[in-house]
Amino acid sequence: MRKQFLLILTILISSLTFGQAKGVKIGYIDMEFILQNVPNYAEAKNQLEQKAQKWKQEIEVRKSDVLKLKEALKTEEVLLTKELIAERQEEISFQENELLEYNQKRFGPTGDLIIQKSVLVKPIQDQIFTIVQDISEAKKYDFIFDKSSDMTMLFASKRFDISDQVLRVLNRAEKRDQMTKKQIKLEEEKDAKEDFAKENPEKAERQKILDDKKLAREQLAKDKKAAAEAKKKTAEENRKNALLDKGIKKVENVPTNDSTKIKISDAKANADAIKQAAAALRTKTLEEKKKNLEDRKNKILQDREAAKKAKEDKLKVKPIN
Repeated sequence: MRKQFLLILTILISSLTFGQAKGVKIGYIDMEFILQNVPNYAEAKNQLEQKAQKWKQEIEVRKSDVLKLKEALKTEEVLLTKELIAERQEEISFQENELLEYNQKRFGPTGDLIIQKSVLVKPIQDQIFTIVQDISEAKKYDFIFDKSSDMTMLFASKRFDISDQVLRVLNRAEKRDQMTKKQIKLEEEKDAKEDFAKENPEKAERQKILDDKKLAREQLAKDKKAAAEAKKKTAEENRKNALLDKGIKKVENVPTNDSTKIKISDAKANADAIKQAAAALRTKTLEEKKKNLEDRKNKILQDREAAKKAKEDKLKVKPIN
């Protein structure tokens, strides 16, 4: 394995030396992380572990039986003939050999556990290898390694980890029959943006700032439009109220008897109630719009501060030579 690591290291150094003009693109995956997050694999692995636990319990029972035979022989040895002692010892040896064979059959290098693990993981590994090849060709990777393999990786930057990309493609492939073409396209576009942000953090940060500014401009335009519409609506309501007041005054100037005075009083009360409700609604609407605008501004400022702090923290981190 050390020779394999040195060989890979030599290839990398050679590639970096002769490929400086075009740049060598390297990535890696964590096979264990991917497998642990594949639902079908996790469920099957759990069933296999339950089966392995049952095998271990059977082995412990056999060990206990052998121990009992040994203790019985030790206790009764003074009362037994040489032939009986030899017979008992032969039985113990037979039981011990059977126990050893059973243990090898279940947990040996070519045992049931290894074989069933291989059968369980191979189809998923084949899918992962295919996905890795597709990603390598699409994104022009020169090398992709497996972090969980025997090759020791002393350091690996998270930005070069494509495990999440592989896992997304793997999970999406299982759900493809349940998704529409539009949903699949949206998922792929979302994944592409996330991958770009991970591989190009500085460009992604600049793009985020531009997007935030654009969003703020669009929101400001919406708020101005909403304010103009609210102003127009208020003017319309004021006009209606003025006409209503004018109508009430005309009614008040009409000669009336007691019954008509009651009707006029009711009309005035209803008009006042309508005015108060309209004023309260306008006040509540303006307050809600003002609060929403303030919340959006605070959110944009918080996002910018968080991005700025993350960038400063990143600049503080220096690689250990």
